[in-house]
Amino acid sequence: MESLQGSVALVSGAATGIGKGIAVALAQCGVRVGINHPHQEEGARDTLTRVRAAGSDGMLLPADMRMRDDVLAMGEKLRGHFGSLEIWVNNAAYQPNHRLLEYPEEDFTRVLDTNLKGYLWGIQAAARIMQERGYGRIINISSVHGKRPSGFDPVYAMSKGGIKMLVREAAIELGSYGITVNTIEPGAVHVGGKGNPRLVETPPPLSQPEDLARRRLTFPLGRPGLPADIGYLVVMLARPESAFVNGAAIRADGGSMLL
Repeated sequence: MESLQGSVALVSGAATGIGKGIAVALAQCGVRVGINHPHQEEGARDTLTRVRAAGSDGMLLPADMRMRDDVLAMGEKLRGHFGSLEIWVNNAAYQPNHRLLEYPEEDFTRVLDTNLKGYLWGIQAAARIMQERGYGRIINISSVHGKRPSGFDPVYAMSKGGIKMLVREAAIELGSYGITVNTIEPGAVHVGGKGNPRLVETPPPLSQPEDLARRRLTFPLGRPGLPADIGYLVVMLARPESAFVNGAAIRADGGSMLL
């Protein structure tokens, strides 16, 4: 198998949770990582520390993924620093968790701007650089709620459904440049609490025996996902050997959608 050693990746929303796990998983394979964050300096620096501890290198790239010019400039800055760009991971997302009848217009706009517009700008930024070389991997983090209703945030679920079609369109258009575009659809992933910058490396402990039975009713593997679970799947899609996987949506939920 070909090595990812020395490749360059950008991970949006890499200061917390899944994004942090993806950045570390890539770094463990020798990938140099651009760590995007909008305004989470502390969490982003922690990610950078972990990337370097994994034996690779990285750089902080503060930018609002909703702003097209900022995203395009960020891609060029990363390439200028490391000399290339092979992998782009759209991960940054916003989820306010409002019910249908309570949804304010401000959050409606922010969800779609972050979860859809930000992904489009990311694909544009990545593809403009990758097509020059005729090679690239664009990986988009969506959600199982792009397939089934969330029951707690209809606009978030709507945005995740939109990512699937955006990826399909991009896969068709960019395939001739040697660029693959795919989606990962995580189920429940334990990230240590909303906004917590730490990288969770083990499932939450069981406090009572009945917790295991209850958990198995929700999670066939007996636990929720971890950021590393998603990170390792990103690594798989980022590898040169995944050249024939294009326009796919890969569910990573431990089997919870089967229940």
